[in-house]
Amino acid sequence: HVQLVESGGGSVQTGGSLRLSCAASGYTPMYCMAWFRQAPGKEREGVARIASNGRTDYPDSVKGRFTIWKDSAKNTLYLQMNDQKPEDTAVYYCAADLSQWSCSGWFQSSAFKYWGQGTQVTVS
Repeated sequence: HVQLVESGGGSVQTGGSLRLSCAASGYTPMYCMAWFRQAPGKEREGVARIASNGRTDYPDSVKGRFTIWKDSAKNTLYLQMNDQKPEDTAVYYCAADLSQWSCSGWFQSSAFKYWGQGTQVTVS
């Protein structure tokens, strides 16, 4: 089985930075990994994804501020969040899927099979 565990969440001031980590265990090749977030009363939205070839995607809301990368040797996915805004406040989730198609089509949560427990990020 595959297990994903997020860490690094917390509270930061507007304009600050935070780095999230996602440790993967029970590894099987992941062709697509991503970060999603969900704020109270809002739908879960993708904020970053990375394919097996290193290609990344970001929505306009975070483009230029967030960066996703992975350390395959450590089986760890990261999300660097800079210049944070109050709108970034949400629970952030690590997600992964065995299909490369998950990083090719629409960036949506239904494309991902494996999920972490979530970590809270609060920007004020």
